[in-house]
Amino acid sequence: MVSWPTLGVAIPLALACAVAFTSEAALGFGATLIMVAAGSFFVDLELLLPALVPVNLALSGWIVLRHAREVDRPFLLRRLLPFMALGLPLGFYAFVSLDPSILKRIFGLFLVAVSGLELRRVRSSGAARRLDPTSERALLVLGGALHGAFATGGPMAVYVASRALTDKGVYRATLSSLWLLLNVIVVLGYVLGGAVDARTIGLSAWFVPAVVLGVALGEVLHARVPERTFRVLVYALLAVAGLALVVRG
Repeated sequence: MVSWPTLGVAIPLALACAVAFTSEAALGFGATLIMVAAGSFFVDLELLLPALVPVNLALSGWIVLRHAREVDRPFLLRRLLPFMALGLPLGFYAFVSLDPSILKRIFGLFLVAVSGLELRRVRSSGAARRLDPTSERALLVLGGALHGAFATGGPMAVYVASRALTDKGVYRATLSSLWLLLNVIVVLGYVLGGAVDARTIGLSAWFVPAVVLGVALGEVLHARVPERTFRVLVYALLAVAGLALVVRG
């Protein structure tokens, strides 16, 4: 049985949430990824995810409404969303049926390997080559499955988008649109599956001040971080999250 976290757990959980949402407001991703990696130290994923994802909708909605002109709609609707959505049902099945430990470790190893290669390329000022269509689509379907299972398959989309979108504002707004659309489906799945209840709603309310703080800090950081530094931060965050997933499983 999943229990409500004590106050001594809820406070560090809220602080982790503030860091996570600051990252997403600044970079366009990272909130759920960080919370899966760090928040699972404090509370079971069965309680954490149904509480976190509805709040994440508010952040994504804020970014999309405020920066709607920067959304690359053709890239979102033709290349990202269809293939991510295709993988979602597999992830929903995994969330209710499978032991996630091995899958999370494999996912973490993938993140570490890919992030290391990309950090090396960025530091050497090498240009990113566009992925071939087959590799791109396979990564996005896998990302959709992971998103359905853990609400954090975003690194696959982050990796694909980083190869195609060079402007950090367009990058952030387009990814936020993707999270908004996918997480509406994820939340609906949680509701229909009975995962949303009084405990998760209460924890969502506990996260709200952290989200407000994260949005304010993230907007400031996004405006001040140079493009190259922005990309280094993206891949460094992926690498750290991957290591955490490998260790924690």
